[in-house]
Amino acid sequence: MRNPLRRSAPRNGFTASRLLPRDMLAESVAGLVQRPGRSVLTMLGTILGVGAFVAVLGLTSTATGQIGASFSALQASTVTVNDNARSDGQTPAPLSFPADADQRIERLNGVEAAGVWWSPPLNSPTVAGRPVPPSEGGDPGVSVFAASPGALEALEPTLGSGVLYNAFHQRRGEPVCVLGAGAARRLGVHRLDDAPAVFINNTAYTVVGIVSDVRRMPKALLGVMIPSSTALEAYGPPVSSPAQMVIHVRLGAARLIAEQAPLALRPDKPQLLTAVPPPDPHSLRDAVSTSLSGLFLLLAAICLVIGAVGIANTTLVAILERTGEIGLRRSLGARPRHVAGQFLTESTLLGTLGGLVGTALGVTVVVLVALVQEWTAIINPVTVLPAPFIGTTVGLVAGLYPALRAARIEPLDALRQ
Repeated sequence: MRNPLRRSAPRNGFTASRLLPRDMLAESVAGLVQRPGRSVLTMLGTILGVGAFVAVLGLTSTATGQIGASFSALQASTVTVNDNARSDGQTPAPLSFPADADQRIERLNGVEAAGVWWSPPLNSPTVAGRPVPPSEGGDPGVSVFAASPGALEALEPTLGSGVLYNAFHQRRGEPVCVLGAGAARRLGVHRLDDAPAVFINNTAYTVVGIVSDVRRMPKALLGVMIPSSTALEAYGPPVSSPAQMVIHVRLGAARLIAEQAPLALRPDKPQLLTAVPPPDPHSLRDAVSTSLSGLFLLLAAICLVIGAVGIANTTLVAILERTGEIGLRRSLGARPRHVAGQFLTESTLLGTLGGLVGTALGVTVVVLVALVQEWTAIINPVTVLPAPFIGTTVGLVAGLYPALRAARIEPLDALRQ
């Protein structure tokens, strides 16, 4: 067998030995190849840690980009107008919105639909699919909303069955309603061909439609929506919470509509209304990305710690198994630093290989998930390129203690075992 230890020129009567880097690398590779199963199992922790690191950052960037696109499209097309009138909690405050608020806003260039809605001032409302005595009560999970026809349109609803109430019902104050899908299930309304009714405080409201989904105001799916004119006549203006107007605008028109809406609604007193333009989507997208990255990077860090412990444990076991080999090398002239360098190189190689394999797996996971979800994969080179060096660092740190322990083994004690 070739002796990798090289001897330099004699000095003070002794011949010094040295181990060249290429020989140290060759010996380390040979040590890993001799036990391939153990080497692969030892790398698993690093593979999982680095793979999770790359996959988490890649999936977070990809999902955030997808969420950001959807958020931008939805939020950039929504403007809310708040009624500044406040009540004392007992006496209703008059509505600041005019009766023709929907039509005034819809005449503005860039508006798709707009309408006013609020929660009617009902104390402990009884909402049920049949007349019930007050003592029995209705379903507490179903809410009641007063909404103009324009407000229903602005929610961008998906009709499950029936129709939405319209300007005719609004003008005449008809006792009709539209149910959200969740409210319909809770109230037992599944078909509309027999003209079912929902009873609010034992007042019947004919169900004309069921909404299966909405893009805005998702709480409407658990609500009963009645025409605002009907609610105003039956229950009066809002008390606990002011009325709001939701406006669906075309992309790019939100800021302009937010400036024009109060004046278009109340040219006499625009200060009674406050328009809220959509928030900056970039700040929210960054916040979502930071939260997701922080959570999953913690999991990746835990995997890396587990990988480091696995490498350290396996290296210690290898040292115990190769104590005789270490003693023989020391007796042939190997210095403690040569022994420490060999085992440190082995652990570093394990970490590097685990980092490379983990990086490849992480990138593969990101691409496959993006393909399945029909997303655009976003992989930042700043994240992927340094990833293998994380495995190298883990292997280097994990091998320090075992390498130092191997260097302290005395040749005579090793040969006796």
